Amino acid sequence: MGDGEEHFDVLTKSGLKTGISKPRSAVHRDGDYHRAVHIWIFAESTQQLLLQKRTDWKDSWPGLWDISSAGHVSAGDTSLITARRELQEELGVSLPNDAFELLFVFLQECVTNGGKFIDNEFDDVYLVTTLDPIPLEAFTLQESEVSAVKYISVEEYKHLLATGDPHHVPYNVDGPYGQLFDIITKRYQNNTEGQSLLLQKKLNRYSPISLTAELTDITEEDKEVLVLLIQAARIMDDIFYQQVWCSNSSLREWLNGRAQLSELDMLKWKYYSINKSPWSCLDENEPFLTTADSAVKLLPEATKPAANWKGLAYKAAFPILKPPGANFYPPDMDKTEFESWIKQLSENEKEDATSFFSVIRRHNDSHSNNSSDLYIIPYSKEYSLFLAKAAELLHKAGDLTSSPSLKRLLHSKADAFLSNDYYDSDIAWMELDSKLDVTIGPYETYEDVLFGYKATFEAFIGIRDDKATAQVKLFGDYLQVLEQNLPMDDMFKSPDVIAAPIRVIQLVYNSGDVKGPQTAAFNLPNDERIVKDRGSSMVMLKNVSEAKFKLILQPIADLCIIKEQRGLVDFDSFFTHTICHECCHGIGPHTITLPSGQKSTVRLELQELHSALEEAKADIVGLWALKFLIAKDLLPKSLVKSIYVSFLAGCFRSVRFGLEEAHGKGQALQFNWLFEKGAFVLHPDQTFSVDFDKIEGVVESLSREILTIQAKGDKDAAQKFLEKYGKMTQPLNIALEKLAKVQVPVDITPDFPIVTNLLHKN
Repeated sequence: MGDGEEHFDVLTKSGLKTGISKPRSAVHRDGDYHRAVHIWIFAESTQQLLLQKRTDWKDSWPGLWDISSAGHVSAGDTSLITARRELQEELGVSLPNDAFELLFVFLQECVTNGGKFIDNEFDDVYLVTTLDPIPLEAFTLQESEVSAVKYISVEEYKHLLATGDPHHVPYNVDGPYGQLFDIITKRYQNNTEGQSLLLQKKLNRYSPISLTAELTDITEEDKEVLVLLIQAARIMDDIFYQQVWCSNSSLREWLNGRAQLSELDMLKWKYYSINKSPWSCLDENEPFLTTADSAVKLLPEATKPAANWKGLAYKAAFPILKPPGANFYPPDMDKTEFESWIKQLSENEKEDATSFFSVIRRHNDSHSNNSSDLYIIPYSKEYSLFLAKAAELLHKAGDLTSSPSLKRLLHSKADAFLSNDYYDSDIAWMELDSKLDVTIGPYETYEDVLFGYKATFEAFIGIRDDKATAQVKLFGDYLQVLEQNLPMDDMFKSPDVIAAPIRVIQLVYNSGDVKGPQTAAFNLPNDERIVKDRGSSMVMLKNVSEAKFKLILQPIADLCIIKEQRGLVDFDSFFTHTICHECCHGIGPHTITLPSGQKSTVRLELQELHSALEEAKADIVGLWALKFLIAKDLLPKSLVKSIYVSFLAGCFRSVRFGLEEAHGKGQALQFNWLFEKGAFVLHPDQTFSVDFDKIEGVVESLSREILTIQAKGDKDAAQKFLEKYGKMTQPLNIALEKLAKVQVPVDITPDFPIVTNLLHKN
């Protein structure tokens, strides 16, 4: 065939690109792993799949009925681009990305033709869900490949395959490929009652609560400012929904529009509103909705027209597995593609590509020949419609307020929304000193599971609690002393830790990246340049913490802590440790020197493991620090035992968030270490206690372990450590089962009556 022969990317046994590509015939001769796509077109109303008949001159399975459309992924192409192209070329159907749902990946390993043809193929199996069958005359068939198409019921097709019908290309319905039929059958089992019960059970894990704050101390003009801020905060929600997944915003509109139709529709909307996506935060991101529940999109130009047919209507799809790159990267981009692409970029472009405030897109989403069709769009452009509106509201609020530091924050944040440069507004946020407390913009990077680079938009608006804020200044004043005394090698210690100023607030409203479990405290900014020069600042949401303590931690302690120690669990210790946790994000290794002498950061070295380890560090070093401050007589001695027992009860609270989540995984790691070393004890009545003689030394040894892994930027050690300790174990299961039986809520879902009142008045 010479040079005209199609080339494939050669993959590893686990499906990653090796960086090598070879001609098709060589790949099949040598048995190299490569990728192909299978696309099934499914009609909901008739529960039928579309089959195509292969032409009589195909080299394999000539004249037999097969998948709606399929094809190999050519070198440099991606799976989704190939799926769209195959559908277009073979059947004349042009659909956008959001019509394709990746169901599963099927590894096909077979040898035919007397050992001359070795096929080791990863098949990405996609489902396109249309409302009704597409009229057969609307297809444009590719004569060289396809001789006919027909619709067939899912049941009948499964039966034909199971009995080895000679007219159909064989698939083993009892093997992994049977998933196709299982998924569709389960999805349309229309058991409304069962679905409602399941959603109700999921919802019951959240305890609804009204969060209020005293507005007596704020001026009338500040109330007007508050209204503008809440309106700007609502826009953060709009951006966040879009950041999670490309069709998430249309799903939100669709579910909201249908919420009044039935009890089930209302439950779907309620639970969706808590998770802000179809994936359940408390169930390791398992989907609680499917594409069948999704928005309908009409696209008449998808095919050629047919008589008396308004055109193709499809369901906006979302994958069963929550996409690790969220909507920050193309849905079918993997780590390898990104990493080989940034190698070709200049230093400045590299910085933009890995920046907090940019998304990565493809130049040509339908056809690509070159391997690097990725490019960078700054947030200011990607979300320009939303950000222009938010900036206008913030400028208005900035003009109204008489607080100089709030004025500066609001104007600089509004400018940042449009310029994409957040440095000045982050400094202004750290220097905020006003009764009205505002955090708004792109900050946390948890949604980007692929790299942890990209920031999501969020907003927290509150009223400062002056009394509590004065109390917590103590921690900030002693941060440098704590750093010098940390249980790690002196060579890793930083001579100039900058104390994180702490503001305690009563939350009035939150939005954006606040989903599932509610945030009770945060430490920002995440921008290492600022952390290095200026340190970070912290905000504690006192009314959120109190609600969690009352509704969750107290009942957990009553069930899981031994009777003699139960009385030691109190809000003061819980809140003090929460404060200390946040402060301790500011100490320990951040900017590090690698063994090679090269400078780096812990986040860059540990990549996707960084969040879980950093959460565990803040927790356990927080315990160590409290003991240190108590020993120095800076905190009352009476706190000692309370802090340890409240921490033990808190372990069970956090692990219930699931081990996919950084805090949950970090907490499991600590509990298992402390349990293994005898600092936590399990009793025959299935309650736990703290061994006060052992706990201090064990806390110190764990702190040393984590701090050292971070200081060395040792990803291998981090991986092994998290694998060994960051998992579900027997004692944790015992506690979690008790809590599940009694149905102690896992978290709270707040509503904000103040907001309703303020907006109503306006």
